[in-house]
Amino acid sequence: MASYRISGVWKDDNEVITHYGFHTRNIKENTADKVEKVTKVEAVRRLEISSNSATTWVWNYKLSKWTVGENVEVVDGSNEKYLRSNPDKKETNNLGHLIDYDWIKP
Repeated sequence: MASYRISGVWKDDNEVITHYGFHTRNIKENTADKVEKVTKVEAVRRLEISSNSATTWVWNYKLSKWTVGENVEVVDGSNEKYLRSNPDKKETNNLGHLIDYDWIKP
């Protein structure tokens, strides 16, 4: 069983998410690893394992710390599977509100 935090995304020239910023969560210590750049396909594979879970991890500028956001799930899109947070038609649904990590070159 793995628990992940997703803190950001990488997008292509068409603003389509290609990678997610995954952090493996250490539940006992309530910590998380450094960001790992994970392809959309790999992210979907990890979260399709029923014992794995993920939540968004959002930087709270006012408190100067990370805060846990919404649960993330795998959704069947018209062309491919992708990750989505609570499907309630909010801006945060498709994780596009997370930090844009395009400036990080792993």
